[in-house]
Amino acid sequence: MLRLILAILLLAAPARAEPSALQSLTTGSDSRGWEAVGRLDFGGTGFCTGTLIAPDLVLTAAHCLFDSHTGQMISADEIEFRAGLRNGRAVAYRGARRAVAHPSYLYQGPDRFDRVAWDLALVELDQPIRLPQLQPFAIDTPPHRGEDVGVVSYAHDRAEAPSLQKLCKVLDRPDDVVLMDCSIDFGSSGAPVFALRDGVMRIVSVISAKARLNDRPVSLGTLVSRVADIEAVMANRAPATRSLATRSDGAKFLRP
Repeated sequence: MLRLILAILLLAAPARAEPSALQSLTTGSDSRGWEAVGRLDFGGTGFCTGTLIAPDLVLTAAHCLFDSHTGQMISADEIEFRAGLRNGRAVAYRGARRAVAHPSYLYQGPDRFDRVAWDLALVELDQPIRLPQLQPFAIDTPPHRGEDVGVVSYAHDRAEAPSLQKLCKVLDRPDDVVLMDCSIDFGSSGAPVFALRDGVMRIVSVISAKARLNDRPVSLGTLVSRVADIEAVMANRAPATRSLATRSDGAKFLRP
């Protein structure tokens, strides 16, 4: 049913500007202001994109924390955050003290997408990053349908420097998932989705998956308002946990 609903939404969407092309942030001037976005490396098994939201906290996707072959959570001592990585060098390097997924997220393998709405995690760094050129990004309320957003991400074919897509659009928000036409690929999981709020770029979603619907590439993101649930767990408070009904929608989804 979700596939049919999404198809109808896409067909009913108003005319809009096409998404902008990816801009590689390979120089110091290109990447200025985006240094808080970095690459999270997982013990040589792969990487995701992560973003500093506090001097010692990196926001990413929950499924990044799991080994896709064993289904086991990757040990924190195998995680490294490379802030502002470009051309093989990072602004800062940090290990992880601990990594915590959203309490409602259940890892069920790389091809299960009924938990996309809970696909959030925080990585606590072993030492805070306090550099004047590297300022954490704030999170904000979820984006609305039709809102212009942008994404900064790494991917398998651009692993040594991030790329910026200045303009893509929120197509809809079915089942608490943010549906967008942003360009992402493998390695982009955990990438921050930005919206301009009160003249400041703020994180409004996190990339969880890519999909093809009616041969049109789309991306799926989570609601960052649920970061508070993870912070509660980290502070040893008990947040309210929720669950989504498992659905079989027939759409072709792929983890980025």
